[in-house]
Amino acid sequence: MEKGLIHIYCGDGKGKTTAAMGLAIRAAGREKKVFITQFLKSGKSGELVSLEKLKEYITFLPGRPVNKFVWNMNDEEKMEAKREHTARFKEIKDIIKNEDYDLLILDEIIATINNGFIELNEVIDFLKNKPETLEVVMTGRDPKEELIELANYVTEMQCIKHPFKEGIPSRVGIEL
Repeated sequence: MEKGLIHIYCGDGKGKTTAAMGLAIRAAGREKKVFITQFLKSGKSGELVSLEKLKEYITFLPGRPVNKFVWNMNDEEKMEAKREHTARFKEIKDIIKNEDYDLLILDEIIATINNGFIELNEVIDFLKNKPETLEVVMTGRDPKEELIELANYVTEMQCIKHPFKEGIPSRVGIEL
C-alpha cells in the first residue's frame, strides 16, 4: 500500500461503524491485513460475526464489554473504563509497532477521547508517528479539531430521521 491516510467517520447519524466495517471487508477482499478494536461497545454486534469469517485477514481485539451509555455509568465504572481503554490503546500501539498491518480501525475512539478514557495527546502522537503505510479509521461523534486537522478524510453522517426517536428499539442484523 502507498502512504496510509487517516479517516474520520463522525456525526449523529447511523452508519459510522458500518462504513468502517465496509472498508475492512474491502481491504480484506484485496488481501490487506486489518486490525479492529471497538471502544464503548458490548462486543455483540452483528458485524463481528461476519468479520470472524474473514479472520485470515482481519484481527479483532475485543475489550471488556460496555453495556451502559457513559451518562449511566457511576464514577467507579468510568474509572474502570478509563483503565481498560487506556491499557488497550497501549496494547494496540505495541501490536501496530511490531506487526505489519495495512488498516487499523478504532471504532468509537472519538467518544472514548471525549469522555477522557484515552488522552487526546496520546492518540495524536500515535497518528503523527504511525507506520508510513498504515491506514487508520476512527469513528465517533464530535471529533476534536486537532483530529480533524490530522485526518485526510472526514465524513459526517447526519441523522435526519431514526426509528429510535419513535420508540423502536435496535434490531438484530440492522443496528445490532
